[in-house]
Amino acid sequence: MTAESTGPVICSRAGCREDATARVEWRNPKIHDESRRKIWLACDEHREFLRDYLATRDFPVTVIYGVAS
Repeated sequence: MTAESTGPVICSRAGCREDATARVEWRNPKIHDESRRKIWLACDEHREFLRDYLATRDFPVTVIYGVAS
């Protein structure tokens, strides 16, 4: 996702084509320092699934509601 992105923002869950409503920001502390964040986009249905998937791996994770296209 970049500042130049246009069009719909789609959920990152495999096979999902719904509009994203939240950003799930995370990092793998074993390979990334605190400044590095990865972003997955999530629809309402998959937001908690994606957050839980990362949290069970002990990755620091933050959910930010509201996604700008």
